[in-house]
Amino acid sequence: MIYIEPSILERINTWLTPSFDKETQDFIKDSIAHHPKEIQESFYQDLDFGTGGMRGIMGIGTNRINKYTLGKNTQGLSNYMRKVFPSEPLKVAIAYDCRHNSKTLAKVVADVFSANGITVYLFEDLRPTPELSFAVKHLECQCGIVLTASHNPPEYNGYKVYWQDGGQLVPPQDGEIIKEINKLDYSEINFNANKSLIKTIGKEVDDVFIDASVKNGSFNTSQEAKDNLNIVFTSLHGTSITTVPETLKRAGYKNVHIVEEQRVPNGDFPTVKSPNPEEPEALKMALELADKVNADIVIGTDPDCDRLGVAVRNPEGELVLLNGNQTMVMMTDFLLKQWKKENKIVGKEFIGSTIVSTPMMAALAKNFGVEYKEGLTGFKWIAKMIKDFPNLNFIGGGEESFGFMVGDFVRDKDAVTSTLLAIEIAAQAKANGSSFYNDLIQLYVDNGFYKERLISMTKKGIEGAQEIKQMMVDARENPLKTVNGSKVVRVEDYQLSKAKDFVTNTEETLDIPKSNVLIYYTEDGSKIALRPSGTEPKIKFYISVNTPLDNVSAFKTTEQHLESKLDAIVKDMKLS
Repeated sequence: MIYIEPSILERINTWLTPSFDKETQDFIKDSIAHHPKEIQESFYQDLDFGTGGMRGIMGIGTNRINKYTLGKNTQGLSNYMRKVFPSEPLKVAIAYDCRHNSKTLAKVVADVFSANGITVYLFEDLRPTPELSFAVKHLECQCGIVLTASHNPPEYNGYKVYWQDGGQLVPPQDGEIIKEINKLDYSEINFNANKSLIKTIGKEVDDVFIDASVKNGSFNTSQEAKDNLNIVFTSLHGTSITTVPETLKRAGYKNVHIVEEQRVPNGDFPTVKSPNPEEPEALKMALELADKVNADIVIGTDPDCDRLGVAVRNPEGELVLLNGNQTMVMMTDFLLKQWKKENKIVGKEFIGSTIVSTPMMAALAKNFGVEYKEGLTGFKWIAKMIKDFPNLNFIGGGEESFGFMVGDFVRDKDAVTSTLLAIEIAAQAKANGSSFYNDLIQLYVDNGFYKERLISMTKKGIEGAQEIKQMMVDARENPLKTVNGSKVVRVEDYQLSKAKDFVTNTEETLDIPKSNVLIYYTEDGSKIALRPSGTEPKIKFYISVNTPLDNVSAFKTTEQHLESKLDAIVKDMKLS
């Protein structure tokens, strides 16, 4: 018999009271008797709001996504909204993705909001996350919710909260709302829906959103250039099928080949191991189709359509999957050039990225004379930059995890507009006798060749969480002195809000919210960041190296040199 800790047993017993339905109670009793390890995993903690809201495995328990954990969130949020907007009619927009139970859970969330006198705009069917961000502002809501677990495995779901600017929750609101939620007992959740307050929305919002995506993602590409580009697109069984094909059609692109086997939304994601466009395997079917139809560009989006993977042909004609940093710098450079061409760069513009993304973003900003702002991981921080600096114009920005935001009409990563932007770049490059990939190489010549690698270690369950915690403790207590033979010259600890420069032997305070991130900078210009994931049971190591690229012809040998350097750092840090 496996021993269950008293503190966990106390949590479990709460769920055996009349506030919970008989099915839940019966499941818990059976689990205590026959699956004690699993029930401990389900109750040993409360699910946290992480980088991208609350995300977790679906099931019974405080550490799971279910009607009670989401009901409690929604009740706390309703209470908070009444406090913050005491004299306003309250409105909230709700969207959901293709995952199992997303539609059911969205209805539960809508019921609780309506039971608290809040008008709900509930999408009729699955929709992309960026459309929800757009809808919050378009419908003048104070809040928005999307039920999604992004690119996580099929057993996951999640709950993202957006505020009235269309961005995700950031301090101090997130902490205040969590306090409201933690004050509540499960018996205080009001599940009794006021159906008259739940309004169904659909095509009327789709049309406005798609038109806005076309407006923000189109840049005077000739129709001939559009007709000459051959495109393969896959929605990876997700929500993008509801908007991306129509967006491309309205923008004038006709040669779009959709991976039919992945067109239909399906929470099992049956044709892929993981619906994550960061992973080459996820785009295997799209790449195969691209070779059949001789496509110039392949794009795949994750289930909630906020991330995109892009593959383009290299100088040898082979399709190559770009990483998130490469896509981001190409999109940013293209936008900067468009703004410059239109004489819109006047000293009041900025681009944004995150502390674990490529340092090349800062180099681009410097070259174009615009401000560069850097935040913690997650697009909520880029949205916060837009909110905090209303006197500045946001051009665009992204992060290494395959996300990008074009302008500020959507306040989260947006794979709808970004898909169109990537295609515009490819179409114009081809029309100019170049290609997306060749333009990327030229970008390295102009700004320096930056190359990144991400190493993720998965550590599941209670033991895994402890192991990740200990790895970060060890890294702080025994900081690296050298990496691959190069002396560490600076360490930034975002949990302590301190940076130490070992060259000048000085310390400074980091003016950025606290986060469990450590970053090392070495004498030879390498950058290594350590960060536990906010949405998955992983610890991540972000490695960046760079060197000048004298000319295009030196690209291959220089790339091999940087790859070897990345290999050596991985080996030196024992990450392989």
